[in-house]
Amino acid sequence: MTARDKGPKAPSQRQLKVGEVIRHALAEIFVRGEVMDEVVSKHSLTVPEVRMTPDLKLATAYVMPLGGGEAEEVVAHLEKHKRFLRGEVAKRVNLKFMPELRFKVDVSFEESARIDALLASPQVARDLDD
Repeated sequence: MTARDKGPKAPSQRQLKVGEVIRHALAEIFVRGEVMDEVVSKHSLTVPEVRMTPDLKLATAYVMPLGGGEAEEVVAHLEKHKRFLRGEVAKRVNLKFMPELRFKVDVSFEESARIDALLASPQVARDLDD
């Protein structure tokens, strides 16, 4: 069995650390309202996670407006401003190379709510009682 047969590797400590630093920088930019866009500025954004590629050249930021409304529209507007955001993050983060930024809607809250609903369903409760 080779290393390729094992499936996707877990992120390295370096990937996790760089992702967390970029997450903090993005959150600071959003809190200060530095993105001059009418759609982005009318929402409070959370950045629960930033995932880095193994070569640290691409950062995928998962964002969600508080309340979850207009998430797709907000992400589309963030994509328009990603060059500006990359420059702002580069000012705050000390890295040799600043990774390219991508934005995606964070669906982890929806997934956790779906799992909670499944666990609370009568069919699962019946199976757990046995």
